[in-house]
Amino acid sequence: MDFFIPSEKSAKMSSGSDKGNLKWWQLSLIGIGCTIGTGFFLGSAIGIKTTGPSIVFSFLLAAFGTYTVYNLLAKMTAEDPQDGSFCYYAGKAFGRWAGFSCGWNYWSSNILIMGSQLTALSILSRFWFPGIPLWLFASGYAVLAILVVLTGNKGFDKVENLLAVIKTSAIVMFIILAALALFGVLHGDVKHPGIPSSMGKLFPAGLTGFWSSLIYAYYAYGGIEVIGLMATRLKRKEDAPKAGVIMLIVLAVIYVLAVGFAVIMAYHTEFTEKESPFVTAMEHYNLPFFPHVFNAAIIMAGFSTMTASLFGVTTLLVTLSESKDAPALFAKKIKWKSVPLPSLGLATAGLIASIITALLLPGKIYEYITTAAGILILFNWSFIIMSSFKILEIKRGGKALGFIGIALLAAAVSGTILESNIRFGFFVSIGFVAVIALVTLIMQIKVWNKEKTV
Repeated sequence: MDFFIPSEKSAKMSSGSDKGNLKWWQLSLIGIGCTIGTGFFLGSAIGIKTTGPSIVFSFLLAAFGTYTVYNLLAKMTAEDPQDGSFCYYAGKAFGRWAGFSCGWNYWSSNILIMGSQLTALSILSRFWFPGIPLWLFASGYAVLAILVVLTGNKGFDKVENLLAVIKTSAIVMFIILAALALFGVLHGDVKHPGIPSSMGKLFPAGLTGFWSSLIYAYYAYGGIEVIGLMATRLKRKEDAPKAGVIMLIVLAVIYVLAVGFAVIMAYHTEFTEKESPFVTAMEHYNLPFFPHVFNAAIIMAGFSTMTASLFGVTTLLVTLSESKDAPALFAKKIKWKSVPLPSLGLATAGLIASIITALLLPGKIYEYITTAAGILILFNWSFIIMSSFKILEIKRGGKALGFIGIALLAAAVSGTILESNIRFGFFVSIGFVAVIALVTLIMQIKVWNKEKTV
């Protein structure tokens, strides 16, 4: 998975020099593999605890909102394929400040995603070793991820392909076992809550709880922007919309079936952020192997996403540096098997910060980091929609769809303020945005205005 931020030079080079060799269905599969992670396997538990069975509607709304974003991104890609993808289009629509801030916002969101996944992996590992502190597990997984990245592109691709198959299989396994349990094939000492028979049971936390849960549904779809980044590798660039739509349909079906079965099989008060909702749903059945096998599969899924984020931010920082949007140090070709070591060093510093945070705030760190990462992703998605309004010739119906997408994104972000358990994550994301905005303003005054004068 490669991440690129546009520069004037790279934009000229990318506009047709690389024909690409991916078919649309291959891009769909890559997207599914990049998207499924602990945001779904563990983050959905917080969403269920927050809103109850109505989490199913949260995932459906998030799927529709995600479609509005990707549909416009794919149209821009088909019309003007660029390696910089959404960051290039932001710069094209609004100027260099937009491309710069979009790139650094994306880098920051991936740093937080690494922290989120790292914390999730540590929480899940305590299933077997409850006495070991989170930061110790986090340190071990961080070292392992760095070693995978140091194997270079070939080693990374092999690991990611294997883990993508494992995590998709884990969800399918749960759906099959849950269906067998509900139809009476599997027997257990449990009374299912079943399909909610009233609005009170469907929305036990009311509208506020449902509103607050949207961010976790959206976070589970985080990764759709990666398909935009990789769409330039398609043999037929016009197939980009099809690849994204198929990917979203598959994800929506898998997600809705899985969380739907989970909330039918267990009461929403049973779910906790310390355990996957799918393990919670099956724990009353006589399946001693399931918690262990499924927990291991989730850990592999989370490790896959975290390693992909580490690989991505490492590559991204090099391109930022080459376009003079980051210190020149990170453009230096100090490499090990094609891995840029200065850039990897800064990403490693982000991992260390996550480990220290897990040490200081072991109780609520996962909710905070996951919320902040999800919000930063949605900020970039808003940029995608607004950029398309300036770049594409969109009919009235298409613009209406885009505004609905923005409204859903705004609802997901604002919902985090309503829930006290995740509100701090909102302020963390605002802190990141404030710093990026300040740096962007300084660059505009001190650097870019002078370049224009020269």
